[in-house]
Amino acid sequence: MATIRKRGNKWQVQVRRKGVPPQNKSFSTRKDAEQWARKIESNIDLGRHIDMSALNDLTLGALLERYGREITPSKKGRDAEERRLARLQRDRIATTPLVALDAPTLCKFRNRRNKDGLRASQYDLVLIRHAIEIARKEWGLSLASNPVDQIRIPMGIKSRNRRLEQGEFEALREAARYSRSPYLWPAIELAIETAMRRSELLSLNWDNIDLDNNLAFLPDTKNGHPRQVPLTPAANAILSRLPRRTERVLPTTDTALRQAWDRLVERAGISDLRFHDLRHEAVSRFFERGLNVAEVALISGHRDPRMLFRYTHLKSQDVAQKLCALSGE
Repeated sequence: MATIRKRGNKWQVQVRRKGVPPQNKSFSTRKDAEQWARKIESNIDLGRHIDMSALNDLTLGALLERYGREITPSKKGRDAEERRLARLQRDRIATTPLVALDAPTLCKFRNRRNKDGLRASQYDLVLIRHAIEIARKEWGLSLASNPVDQIRIPMGIKSRNRRLEQGEFEALREAARYSRSPYLWPAIELAIETAMRRSELLSLNWDNIDLDNNLAFLPDTKNGHPRQVPLTPAANAILSRLPRRTERVLPTTDTALRQAWDRLVERAGISDLRFHDLRHEAVSRFFERGLNVAEVALISGHRDPRMLFRYTHLKSQDVAQKLCALSGE
């Protein structure tokens, strides 16, 4: 049975049950104390009790390690999440005991990560929050609330509009001549010609390529919806030149391709260019060729047409001229 009493400006709660060591904790509000007491009692009833003395030794890093072992492998973006988890576990916040992971500690972490970019900070905090939530709901972690919910997560991050600038394609092509990866340049060309994501390119199998009808089938995509991608003549030619030694079109790993790309842009002397920017380049080129939103969405796999508006770069004068041409004036 739980006993709650106020001592100074804190609410102290103690849960005592036969056969279980007494559990004690202090809170700023009575509501938090009551919630924690109910959680402890419920876990004891369900046989999921965690001794708080053991919880004191459980660090965020240990929790993230279990999350990466049990939860991450089932995700589509597991490769990227594994890298993020590895970075988080190297960060000094990973040594923080979960019972000491409070809002001020997380705020300091957030402000430090903001210097690496708001998106990096946002992704890290969302990942930490989900790991703690899984532990609270499924692993019997006796925390009254999720500490990440007590702080502001960076939002309103501007979408990237990076395209290849004049001379950058040629610089990449020249630098690719010295790459040790034989699949790097074909991957770059295919990304520009198909708007496929890196993961989609690496999942391409020859059995799903129909060069006679200029089609490529993606059975498993990021948003969970399979799609058939129409191939440009250039994409068809690129695929036709590739050897068919394995069932995969690009038999390399995500890590190898990512590292080869990083070396490539450095060798080419190009800054602030990511592989994913090639998808933006591809979609923009499709619009410049005169394809409409529905046609581009068919290729790119965007489920919400509004997501494509930022690629169109429409000018009022161009629209006025098109209207005049359509009306014959």
